[in-house]
Amino acid sequence: MEKPLKQLLIEHGLNLKKAFGQNFLTDNLLLGDIVEKAGVKDTDTVLEIGCGAGALTRHLAKRAKKVVGYEIDTRLKPVLKEIVGEFSNVEIVFGDIMKQKMSDVENKLGGEYIMVANLPYYITTPIVMQFIENAKNIKAMVIMVQEEVAYRLAAKAGTSDYGAITVGINLRGNAEVIIRVPREKFTPAPNVDSAVVKIEIEKDKFDGVDFIAVRNLVRIGFQNRRKMLVNNLMNGYKLSRADAENALISCDISTTARAENLTAENFVSLANCLKNIGVK
Repeated sequence: MEKPLKQLLIEHGLNLKKAFGQNFLTDNLLLGDIVEKAGVKDTDTVLEIGCGAGALTRHLAKRAKKVVGYEIDTRLKPVLKEIVGEFSNVEIVFGDIMKQKMSDVENKLGGEYIMVANLPYYITTPIVMQFIENAKNIKAMVIMVQEEVAYRLAAKAGTSDYGAITVGINLRGNAEVIIRVPREKFTPAPNVDSAVVKIEIEKDKFDGVDFIAVRNLVRIGFQNRRKMLVNNLMNGYKLSRADAENALISCDISTTARAENLTAENFVSLANCLKNIGVK
């Protein structure tokens, strides 16, 4: 019989750290639902970021071929050993995933993999963009984040939640919110509700695209999201109003559009139009 989380923490003399965003999910039905909706099969390798006390790790281990987990808090070593030590298909790496070379992480995983993570707010964007932009073998990301952040990641163009990170995700895949997680499901309970987002990666979504140019355009476009895009193009690329408007018109984009009105496809098209008029 598995011990309650509070008992485990007391036995090992541990207090949870706010600095690490430690709010642990222990509801077995919900954990099982996350693994199910993540689509984890017995042929899959899973990268877990933020193993915590190992509750989700244990569920993943029962379904996946292999689980490689990264945990920053070394104090959790004895807890994780007790919770997942029996599984031969689990490897826990103690360290900050953001300080690891992507090539080293992916070599350890040994091929295609699914990421599963319970991410504190302060590292959500860096983690997501690091893997969206640099990972070569990732198939999907299933991440639990603050609810408001979840809807930002999966937002549609033209909505107030839509932003640069949404476009960044849409350049390589598609995101949807798959589970809402009330705050009382965590120990300790955070001040906000959470949600699980699934990002399916499409490696060939925009083959041959100059992603550096597109990402630079997205950055410039959202630099002042209240301004019309034409003004941001003028400021960001030092264009005349006529050149900026002509670039938009040539891509069938309204000259009064704002960055939040453009889809990822629009940004790719506009980056090509700007390149054609000599903008770097």
